[in-house]
Amino acid sequence: MIKRLTIIGTGLIGGSLGLAWAQRRPELTIVGHDRPEVLEQAEERGAIDKKAADPVSAVQDTDLVVLATPLATTVRLLETIADALPNGCVVTDVASVKEPVLEQAADVLPDHSTFLGGHPMAGAEHSGIEHADPLLFENAVYSLCLPEETDEDALEGPLAPVVELVEATGSRPLVLNASRHDRLVAATSHVPQLLSVALVNLVATTEEQDLALQLAGGGFRDMTRIASSPFGMWRDVLVGNEREIHDALSRLRRGLRTLRNRLIEEDLEALEDTFAEARTARDAMPGEGKGFLHPLSDVYVQAPDEAGVLHELSGHLLDADLNIKDIELQTIREGTGGTFRLAFEEADDADKAVAVLSEAGYDARRP
Repeated sequence: MIKRLTIIGTGLIGGSLGLAWAQRRPELTIVGHDRPEVLEQAEERGAIDKKAADPVSAVQDTDLVVLATPLATTVRLLETIADALPNGCVVTDVASVKEPVLEQAADVLPDHSTFLGGHPMAGAEHSGIEHADPLLFENAVYSLCLPEETDEDALEGPLAPVVELVEATGSRPLVLNASRHDRLVAATSHVPQLLSVALVNLVATTEEQDLALQLAGGGFRDMTRIASSPFGMWRDVLVGNEREIHDALSRLRRGLRTLRNRLIEEDLEALEDTFAEARTARDAMPGEGKGFLHPLSDVYVQAPDEAGVLHELSGHLLDADLNIKDIELQTIREGTGGTFRLAFEEADDADKAVAVLSEAGYDARRP
């Protein structure tokens, strides 16, 4: 049972975890360590109950340690706190690269402690405790990576309280081994960050930059939102997962070269096939299979371009006691409206949502 936990690093991710747990598990005592000025803000916002002046004192008498720091700092901190960890303590992290962390944990942590790698697939363009949000992890995937020698049954045994805390943030745990995690996030997170930067710089270096940016539509803004992320958030990630990122970039380069060749050859049929393949893959997210999340059930709703329409739409579902697990604005046309994708945990809930929204006058359908 976890009664006291320590968060080392109370910025965006650590602070958001603290806020979520403070709201949903108020019986916990949350200790924080960071720079003094950050700790002051974290305490003022209610993300932590107590402040610790250094990492070693922070982990004393604690049941769980959460390392919410950049990758290189996390690797270093594992050795710093190792000798101070109490018997039975669990240590976890939030780094987006897992192999270096699990390797270090195996090397330096004492046998009387347990390590569980973690990576919440959530974030924001801006860092810092001032941007922390208790809802940051709502419906987000939270990867859990066990050390090689730890059986997955531990997640339902001694590590079950940690899984419960992860679920308390509103996120959805997903168990992966470290190498698989790093390979997948290279393609789904790390390369998209680089691609977003490249797309913005492509437009920024055109001769008519101002006009080009004015012409940038919603699709371009959606694809490049993360280009605003500061390099400091990505430095360690790009180095720590360099091999997998290189591989993913090579595959992307081959894909772009194929598209370019199809354009040169004016092979529109092949381009159409490529578009269809992408659409099929996109519509299949999340994938089914052992080790992956149970797929959600989608509902597509056409809605007018009016203020408050999303609030009204979600209100009908709330009244019917239907919980939306994910939401996405897929298309929008100014003055006419757009299409929302609403995802539900169970197919029955999705069917009920269609009935509720149709009765309310919306054009709602299952795919």
